Amino acid sequence: MKKSDLKDEERGHSPSQLIDARIKELSDWRGKMLSHVRALIKQADPEVVEEWKWRGVPVWSHNGIICTGETYKSVVKLTFAKGASLDDPSGLFNSSLEGNTRRAIDLREADEIDENAFKALVGAAITLNKSKAR
Repeated sequence: MKKSDLKDEERGHSPSQLIDARIKELSDWRGKMLSHVRALIKQADPEVVEEWKWRGVPVWSHNGIICTGETYKSVVKLTFAKGASLDDPSGLFNSSLEGNTRRAIDLREADEIDENAFKALVGAAITLNKSKAR
């Protein structure tokens, strides 16, 4: 399924099914990376809600957006909606560092992500979302 085809087939499919289709469609390192970080997000938060927004962007939420998972030719970009407000002691954020709100992690083909640090970052994003939801 091509990215352009997903727009026509979004109706009737759950966001999780659309994310599955995107991962399958990529069929290269980007699909594997997206699948891997998706699994880490689910490990960090079994109650995470998967969404499909902006005509083809996987989104993970819990009391608000945690992060998005965009795929480009040379990177898988995980943008944390409130990343500028999160502590990042492991230095995972390496993109979109100049903004006042978001922060991102750009993952390239040979990159390995610090799984524990990433799950802690997801947990911190959820904690922040919950504190803002009150």
